[in-house]
Parts: sequence; structure tokens; C-alpha cells
Amino acid sequence: MTHQSTMLQAIAAHAHDTNLNAANESAEKIALRGADCSLTYAELQKAVQLQMQAWQTLSQQQATIALAVENHPAWVVLDLAALESHLPLIPLPFFFSSAQWLHAIQDAGANIVVTDQPALFEPLLADRIVQKTQWTIAGKTLTQFELKASAKVTLPAGTAKITYTSGTTGNPKGVCLSPENMMKVAQSIADATKVTPNDIHLNVLPLATLLENVAGVYTPLLAGATCVLLPSSDVGLSGASGLNIQKLLAAIEQSQASTAIFTPELLNAMVCKIEAGAAHPDTLRFLAVGGASVSPNLLKRAQARSIPVYEGYGLSECASVVALNTATAHKIGSVGQVLPHLKLEITNEHEIVVIGNAYLGYVGQPATTSNRIYTGDIGHIDADGHVYITGRKKNIFITSYGRNVSPEWIERELTISPYIAQAALFGEAKPWNTAVIVPRANSSSAQIEQAIEQINQHLPDYARVTQWLTADAPFTLANQQLTANGRVRRDTIWQYYQQNINTLYERQYA
Repeated sequence: MTHQSTMLQAIAAHAHDTNLNAANESAEKIALRGADCSLTYAELQKAVQLQMQAWQTLSQQQATIALAVENHPAWVVLDLAALESHLPLIPLPFFFSSAQWLHAIQDAGANIVVTDQPALFEPLLADRIVQKTQWTIAGKTLTQFELKASAKVTLPAGTAKITYTSGTTGNPKGVCLSPENMMKVAQSIADATKVTPNDIHLNVLPLATLLENVAGVYTPLLAGATCVLLPSSDVGLSGASGLNIQKLLAAIEQSQASTAIFTPELLNAMVCKIEAGAAHPDTLRFLAVGGASVSPNLLKRAQARSIPVYEGYGLSECASVVALNTATAHKIGSVGQVLPHLKLEITNEHEIVVIGNAYLGYVGQPATTSNRIYTGDIGHIDADGHVYITGRKKNIFITSYGRNVSPEWIERELTISPYIAQAALFGEAKPWNTAVIVPRANSSSAQIEQAIEQINQHLPDYARVTQWLTADAPFTLANQQLTANGRVRRDTIWQYYQQNINTLYERQYA
């Protein structure tokens, strides 16, 4: 069996499964459930095959497709049809700026753009559009723009997915992945989390994020489970950082979800809401949290409320998840044990190296020749094989007393405060640390001061926040102080606030 056919063969197998509904009658298994439609495994198989036929000419032309569609069963049909047709696919998140969309389309040489938001893309691509086609999948109207031929971009052989990760500087880089890269991860997660056909996965994160695509679509479909695909607004998300936690909790309850994937901010909001008296989502059995470092204090609070949350760790260059806590192997503070298809090593500088399942290469760069990925993350592995991440190699700063500080650790603790939305810590070659803080709505300076005092009590003296200043504006994509995946751009923030921060140090010694 080739890995290209793994998904379709799994779907075909599940298409012949039956389960019993409430009336005790045989019913076909639901693969994808949307807000206004559902597809059984048999219907999904047929829809994918029909789309493959529609794209036959594109397949012969070796086209590259950019996909900008809201979470919906149609997204999955298009993704699987591209995968099976050997058409490289570039998922475009709606939290990207128009400049980032254009960069990804041009950088990867996409000559087809498929979207359910033509009004956003038509003006952007106007001078390049040669043909416009509209059709419907699972009740969703889609528009396909065929673009004028541009300079041919050579992709690594076997590229199925190009995921654009926004680093801390410059334009996002296109990571090229094979079907095998992604299926290895999906199968490892299915095994580690013991997914069954009875599971219902609520797709909370955008499908254009690799984590949700691999762990939230491929994993459930391999296991014969059901994916619930609702528009972002229906699960309480808007843009890169807007959140209505009440809507998200309602979506979990209404969908009867047993699994979901959260970012730390979503988990923080859920824990706060439940602590304030909201009902506990009792159908959940496995809530994965990843995408950024998670505070152990937050995980303990979640555990105290019986929320089955498990932290994981991954990177795009490894097709997403690398390590994951599970119900049978769980240590708060660790990111879990490495998945079975991989190995980890720690260098003398404490950098984590992942061995196995390496990406094919970056767009526009030579293909990868090594199966070893130097992650840039600092950490260690304990005697039980649990992995601990302590910071980013390039972000560590050294105080004037010679102490090494990983700012992510302190920022993580600051931002689980109900009064602090965002934080960036600085202290390179200084005797103490300063934080630039974006307050949450209606938070006072006194409340922030009190929160910092409480957090400092649990930090060693060299890591404490001695001074802080209020940011002029939130860190966003627009002001280039935030990456697309929510990480702070330290250099940009430092350049903007450098004078104000240095003034605080000068006052201390005046």
C-alpha cells in the first residue's frame, strides 16, 4: 500500500462499517459533520473521487493549489482530493495578512487558488486571473481562480503539502511535506491517544494550521471517527486572537466532542470560565494543547477541574507532533514522550534534535539531505522518556550577573493572569528584567502590579520582573510585533520600546 492511498483506503474501509443509531437501525457512519450538512464515509469517498476527476487536467499539468476555505467538510474533500491526485496543496489561514497570502502563492508557484471568500482574493489576484470557475461541495459554494503562468518553482519530489510557518523575522517559510510525513504522525497520534470510531473530534483550530490538519482530520479519519467542522465564528474564534469562550464551550457540548486541540490561550480561557462556574464539558476525554509553551500552573488548575488536558510538542519540519502526554504517560511540565516513529537526542548545548520523518525541504531551497532536525529548542529528557522544553536557544538572554534566562518561561506565567493579555520580557546584560505588558480589557495598573508580585514569588530572583511598562498597543500581525502563530517578535518589540526600557534602568541609577 502506498502512503498516497492510505487515507482513501481507510475511508473506503470505514464506508462499509455500520453503527447503530438511537432507533437501533443500521446507519452509515458519519465522517464529517458541518453546521448545515454531513458526509458519511461512503459520501466522502465519492466526493473525493468526483473532485479528483474534476482536477484530472490540473494533475496532468502538475499544478500547485492554494486553498483558502473556512472550516467545513468541503475543505477536507479538497485536501484529500489534492493528496490523492499528487497535487501540492498550500493551505492559507485567514489570520494571514493579504501580503502573506500573496507571498505564499507566489513563493510556491501556485497557479490555482480555491476559496469560499472570492471577494477577498479577486481584487488581490485581479491582474493574474485567466479563468474563474464556481461549483459546490457539500453545500459550500467554492470559487477556483486559474492564474497566469509565472516562473516555475521547483518543489522537492513528492511534495504533497506546503505549510507556511511564520517565524520571528521576515516572510513565512514554506515547509514541504510528503504524504508519508503526515500519515506517520497521524497514525502515531491515533495509536497514542487510542482513537476509536466512537470518538467525535471538534475541529477548533483552523484546518489551515498543520496541527489541526494532521491530528484533527487525518487521525480521526484513519480511525473511523467523526470530525465536526464548524465555521470559526461558531466555535467562538475570530481573526488571530479573538475569542468568545462561551461559544466554544457551547460548541463542545452541542457536538458531544470527545477530543479537541487547543492553544494555551484557549485552555486558559476555558479554565477561568469553569472556575467561575461554567459547566464542565463532560464528553471530553482527550484535550490536546500545543502551539506554544503551557504553564504548569494552568495545567494543574485544569486538572483540579477534571479537564483531561495533555500537553504536546511539535514543529512543521516534522509534520507537526513530535511528543505528547497521554492518559497512561502524563507528567505536568513535560511535553510528553516522543512518538514511536521518531527519536530524540540532546546536544552538549542542550538543544533538542529530532531524528526521523524530516520534511522534504523549504520552498526555493535545496532538498533536505539529513534526517536530523535541529529544533532550536532547549530542553532535556528524564529517565522515563518525558521531554521537557525550557526555551528557545536564540531567545535566551544573559543578565549582567551572568544568569541565563528563557523569557518564554516568565511570559507564559504572566499571560495566564486574568489581567495580562500579552507580555515580552527583556534583560540582556542588565541587572534585572523588564516586561512590556499588554493589559486585558478593564485591567488596572494596581491589578497588574499585584499579579506580577504573586508571579515573582514563584520565580528565582534572577528571573523576576522588577519593572514593567504598558504597551502602546497590543502585539499584532499588523504592527509586526506578533508572528502568525502567536509568538512575540522580540526584535521588533525591543526596537519600538528600547528607549522607554533603557530609561527605566537609567532612573534606577540616577
